[in-house]
Amino acid sequence: MTKNIIATEQNNAPIESLHRAQDKLMLTVDRLTITTTAGIQLVDALSYQLTQGQTLAIVGESGSGKSIASLALLGLLPDSLTITGEVQLASTTGMSTLPIANDKARNAALRSIRGQRIGMVFQEPMTALNPLHTVAKQIAESLRLSGVPKKQWRDASIALLDDVNITDPADKLNRYPHELSGGQRQRMMIAMALAQQPDILIADEPTTALDVTLQHEILALLDDLKRKHNMAMILISHDLNLVRRYSDEVIVMRQGQTIEQGQTSAVFSQPKADYTRTLIQQDFGQALTIEDDNADKQSSVLEVKRLNVQFPIEKSLFGGTKRWFDAVKDVDMTLQKGQALGIVGESGSGKTTIALALSQLLSNQARVNGQIVVNGQDISILSKKALRNFRAQIQMVFQDPFASINPRMTVMQIVEEGLLVQGVAKAARQQAVLDSLATVHLPLAFAQRYPHELSGGQRQRVALARALIMKPSLLILDEPTSALDSTTQVTVVSLLREIQQKLQISYVFISHDLKVVRALCQHVMVLKEGTCVESGRTEDLFNHPQHPYAQQLLKASSS
Repeated sequence: MTKNIIATEQNNAPIESLHRAQDKLMLTVDRLTITTTAGIQLVDALSYQLTQGQTLAIVGESGSGKSIASLALLGLLPDSLTITGEVQLASTTGMSTLPIANDKARNAALRSIRGQRIGMVFQEPMTALNPLHTVAKQIAESLRLSGVPKKQWRDASIALLDDVNITDPADKLNRYPHELSGGQRQRMMIAMALAQQPDILIADEPTTALDVTLQHEILALLDDLKRKHNMAMILISHDLNLVRRYSDEVIVMRQGQTIEQGQTSAVFSQPKADYTRTLIQQDFGQALTIEDDNADKQSSVLEVKRLNVQFPIEKSLFGGTKRWFDAVKDVDMTLQKGQALGIVGESGSGKTTIALALSQLLSNQARVNGQIVVNGQDISILSKKALRNFRAQIQMVFQDPFASINPRMTVMQIVEEGLLVQGVAKAARQQAVLDSLATVHLPLAFAQRYPHELSGGQRQRVALARALIMKPSLLILDEPTSALDSTTQVTVVSLLREIQQKLQISYVFISHDLKVVRALCQHVMVLKEGTCVESGRTEDLFNHPQHPYAQQLLKASSS
């Protein structure tokens, strides 16, 4: 069924009804504007129409207003923001106006809309889910709100989990969110949203932290469920490859403005705005050329031999471990000075477990075997005190910078923390912080700011500055660009390449984004279920993958 939406580069154009008679209009948003108390327009006169069975994608970089424009529909924005415009939702009698302005009547009026008419799948399921409640209890909450009798909750929950392709759903009901993989948590969020059978589903960056194969699985699942339940969907994303494949119409936003709007195929084949062309043709650049024939003359920064990591999954009656889960199996790797090794694989393949093992951050319950040698030192035999002193040589940058830095500390305090532990004098610490901020291209004035005053890309630079201030020889980067929009990703990758060349630091770079891996790493290792299935020089592996799983990953990333 062909669906049309008005295509325009101007955000102040009037809405026109271009839909066929058989297309049921579900939602109309007319000149939605969101303004701060300081008069800054976060969203400027956004207008669109949404019909049954249609997927509308809203794309743009961080701060473009794409997420808050959708949160405004459900009245989930702070009272300090001024919201104007008109939003109409289909009802049995035609189109009814939703109250979006901040007033006391809004919440009462929207209570019956939230979840039941407009459902939402949030970006980070681990943050959105309650860590203290089981899967069964959290899905039951949605079923209760939709009026399902209590005696039917278990069967309905199993049916919902089965709908979203979760294997062994009855077993998963008794688990907590932390016991599920990233893909399973995202599926659980979708199941909770579907429990109330909404007419419209808002998916806010539903695949941000997932590997490339899971991204396609989740969006194909959403597309299938949309058809099955005859819903409409608003897909918020910064991944243009996914938007191109899974949406009917697209709106491109920048700093609150609608830059371009129209059918997805038309926008991608003939973009009218320069900004849209820039987003579509993102260039991550090329990895530094470091010849391997010099490897013999260089000392290895990292040598890993037969690394095995196991986690307990079943306890015996007397407290011992009855069964172990093999998370990493017989992994070997070598990394030379100044080189970058990319580790890729799907969720649960053992990528992050390897990173935690290399940095000696695994819990005491984990069983680690094998040899990890950094700069000639076997770190597994170091005492706690010796390891504490040695840690400066191995630093780690985590996936979510907002979660890994203290929101109560200034940038100065965050970056200098490692030197403070080492007892470095105050004057030397502060100068080192300023030097480190300069290395990651952050203004020195940022030293007195707090994390909430920075963008996602700026926070990731702070996390990078905190690691670099220790002058490490090995830097472990765990999905450092996955939560960033494509424009910011390009900037961060360029910065990492510059630092690699300037400081001759070696990287272990964990990512599910193969474009980023190719642009930064000289070598790649492909993991599947804890085992290395293929490794080699980046260009060789990308051009001529040998293992079927490596071929599958590369095919998924290019589609």
